[in-house]
Amino acid sequence: MEKLRESTALKCLCYILIPIFFLILLISIIGVYITSQYGSTNQNMAQGFVDSEVFGEQYLDSIITEVRYIKNNSTKDLETIDSGYFKYNQIDVDNYDKKVYYKAPDYYYNSILYSYISYIIIDEETGDLFTNIKSKDYNRDIENAQNQKIFWNYDKQNITTTIESINQDNAKYLAATYSYYSIDDLSNMKVYTWLSEEAFNYSYFFAIQQTIYNIFQKSPNAPAYLIFVTSIALITMIVYLCWAIGYEKEKKQIELNRIDRLSYEILFILVMFIVGLLMSLVVLSAELKANQKIIIPVVLLEYLGSYVALSVLFVSTIKRIKAKKFWHTFAIYRIYNWTRKTIKYIMEKITDKSNVNKKIIILYLLFIVISIILVGALGSFLGFILLMAFWFGTLYLLIQYGKKLTIIQNALKDIYEGKSDVHLNEEDFSGLLKRMAKYINDIAGGFTNAIEQSLKSERLKTELITNVSHDIKTPLTSIINYVDLLKKEDINDAKIEQYIAILDKKSQRLKKLIEDLVEASKVSSGNVKLNVENINLKELLNQAIGEFEDRFQKKNLKVDLDIPKSDIIIEADNRYMYRIIDNLFSNISKYAMENTRIYIRLQKNDKNIELEMKNISATRLNISADELMQRFVRGDKSRYTEGSGLGLSIAESLTEIQGGSFKISIDGDLFKVLLKWNVE
Repeated sequence: MEKLRESTALKCLCYILIPIFFLILLISIIGVYITSQYGSTNQNMAQGFVDSEVFGEQYLDSIITEVRYIKNNSTKDLETIDSGYFKYNQIDVDNYDKKVYYKAPDYYYNSILYSYISYIIIDEETGDLFTNIKSKDYNRDIENAQNQKIFWNYDKQNITTTIESINQDNAKYLAATYSYYSIDDLSNMKVYTWLSEEAFNYSYFFAIQQTIYNIFQKSPNAPAYLIFVTSIALITMIVYLCWAIGYEKEKKQIELNRIDRLSYEILFILVMFIVGLLMSLVVLSAELKANQKIIIPVVLLEYLGSYVALSVLFVSTIKRIKAKKFWHTFAIYRIYNWTRKTIKYIMEKITDKSNVNKKIIILYLLFIVISIILVGALGSFLGFILLMAFWFGTLYLLIQYGKKLTIIQNALKDIYEGKSDVHLNEEDFSGLLKRMAKYINDIAGGFTNAIEQSLKSERLKTELITNVSHDIKTPLTSIINYVDLLKKEDINDAKIEQYIAILDKKSQRLKKLIEDLVEASKVSSGNVKLNVENINLKELLNQAIGEFEDRFQKKNLKVDLDIPKSDIIIEADNRYMYRIIDNLFSNISKYAMENTRIYIRLQKNDKNIELEMKNISATRLNISADELMQRFVRGDKSRYTEGSGLGLSIAESLTEIQGGSFKISIDGDLFKVLLKWNVE
């Protein structure tokens, strides 16, 4: 059932079949009506309608309605009525000696016949002529009226016509039976009318009926069967769509698209506008008396277009109902919900214990009330002066309040930027702003104390490291000296020589660690004196590569050097610059994978000097670049290799105090460091 419910293909098939089946149902119903009305032998729907009593009733009713309209209004009123359908205009006709009034045909004002009846009505008392045709010779048109195939004339209570249902004998009875008016309403009037048979035969009303009649002419019983079959099919498809709309594959709930989220009133109006616009095309085609070849395609276009528009409305309505958001998508509901939330918010602020919200709302309401009172007093010049003074006074107070807020904002900005000497004079403020100024002073004071404590702690740590390092360095120097003396002795015991070698190696490592600690301590405390001079960075780099050549060869590391031919001069401390490169090369020699390459690139452009080093680590670096830059941290978590974990941190600090930037990036086992100095 779920697959059936989520089937897009089945839904599309229903959308396609519904208009087809509905059209068949509609045609079948009309077919049953035509068969019952005209039988199975009538070949012309229009002629059948002309021969019917209904035609006569509508024809006569149209004529009497127009005559009564002319009688009940003066010629002046007929020319001034604000309507294109009812307004008569006086026109000049050379061969008619009385006044002639012309009115455009009244399409569908009273009945279908208005589009096709031509009439000439003459007032016997004045001789004025009223008509809906334009002619150069109305006398000739009156004479030719009786030559038309379908005509009806009335002259001094005498009727001449080809319409049997409203002839001399039947007209009075038919008017009294079916109309609100009487044939006597035509007294004192001469009426000449005729029907445009050709246009009438091809009108949309009969064109559609004639087409349907031709379809079922040979099978008069087919419409009844089709009504039953199509009704069952339509009900089945509509029920299925109501059940399946909104459910799609791999979606657990009904999701509303942009059309579904559109306000329901707007969607409804748009759909009705489209349907109305399409229907107007049909009406316009009928008014223009279009023939059958145009009318039927226009009707089909209106039908399919209206179906698509109404289907969109239907699908969206079902989805909104199923998603339980039908009422929530109404613009009225949204306005109501917004109003309710706004009122609730205002009431919460008014009842809030916070004095700030209460004060703002009360002052705002007070401003409105006073303004209304002063506006009410504007009948006098004094009231106008008071209103202006009140508004400008309020503006001045707001500006002063804004200035004080700006002072507080600037103080907060200074604290944010790290300034600790921030202090506001609390006496310059009042109320809430005074409390805010007090809070800022307290924060600034605490911030200053925190900085002082941090600096004090940093100094103590530096002094501790320096003192401990100094205390360790003295006995260590003695150990190293005695190890050197032992190395010079002629000792034949292999184990003792091995012990001496271990002592020598570990003491040298301890010495290096102490030196790194002292160096790191100096850099972090800023106790570093730079001897800035012009240094040839290219030459310094080559010198370092030469000194590390043996260590690189032990691990079979090949250096891929990319440096320019010209010298690269930088203003820096030669000793510290070499220490940076030495630390980086030392790190590479310890942790690089054997039998790999070291990529070193040095370049200079208009903006900066860049030194980049890349190598492949012997083990995967399961650590971030930020963690690796921390002191006493090494990429080798096992700590089997030499090193204090301070080399990169010292290199970074020495780079930064010389105006450069130090950046490390790690990608798997690829280690890259980029040093950059700006060129002034």
